[in-house]
Amino acid sequence: MPLPYRWLTSLMLRYNGKSILIDCGEGTQIAMREKGWSPNPIDIICFTHYHADHISGLPGMLLTMGNAERREPLLLIGPKGLIKVVSALRSIAPELPFEVQCREITEEEQVFAFEGFQIKAFRVCHSVVCYGYSMTVERAGRFDRERALAREIPMKLWSRLQKGEICTQDDIVYTPEMVLGPPRKGLKVTYCTDSRPVDAITANAEGSDLLILEGMYGEPDKLVKARENRHMTMYEAARIAKASGVPELWLTHYSPSLMRPEEYLGDVKKIFPNTVAARDGRTIELNFKEE
Repeated sequence: MPLPYRWLTSLMLRYNGKSILIDCGEGTQIAMREKGWSPNPIDIICFTHYHADHISGLPGMLLTMGNAERREPLLLIGPKGLIKVVSALRSIAPELPFEVQCREITEEEQVFAFEGFQIKAFRVCHSVVCYGYSMTVERAGRFDRERALAREIPMKLWSRLQKGEICTQDDIVYTPEMVLGPPRKGLKVTYCTDSRPVDAITANAEGSDLLILEGMYGEPDKLVKARENRHMTMYEAARIAKASGVPELWLTHYSPSLMRPEEYLGDVKKIFPNTVAARDGRTIELNFKEE
């Protein structure tokens, strides 16, 4: 529920000129404006599920993009029913100067690959079909100059091979594996909201540099309500973070009754010390680790 001091939950990921939004509830584009970001550069919008607080802001977002004279296609990713839901919402945004493409998730786990990164959707446990998402930025191995020289690979091909291209010269095929070492650790962010704790969340969070989970309830007596409504408590989220071995956990998607979520962090941090009660506009820049 949007409150006077708190917007609905969504996440913006930006990498190498690409912008990926997860969920688009009422007022999402206003929250973005407050942050100083424009909706127009968004390339992909992923939806966890189709409750109103996660998708009802889509028509306004589309109209804002259209009014900004956007021409590039927009890709939408979500559970089965995406085409039907988007078509219904577009009854108030029927004419747009750009194409809206829909890709429905059809498996329990499904990977969507793009240039330089991938988005993995994984099924979780809510009152309706719901998915969490992991975004992974791949990182190739380090360039090995000595191997390139030893194999007598033409120097003019080196930069292309480093970028992952397969090259042919004088009827000889050269592959990136000939000049690159083993893949290095990239970057990974895992996001999941509106779910009971399930093994899929822990498994997909492993190796993440940042884990973002709902902390719907902080009050210790709300566990029964969390189970009934298929949500999780802050303490359950902390246990997932601990089990998955992530370095940092952000909590989000608070109940309207949770006026000051940070008040409950003391007990939550006893389970997972590096837990943050996130607020609107919180941002982090993740960088590759030097090796």
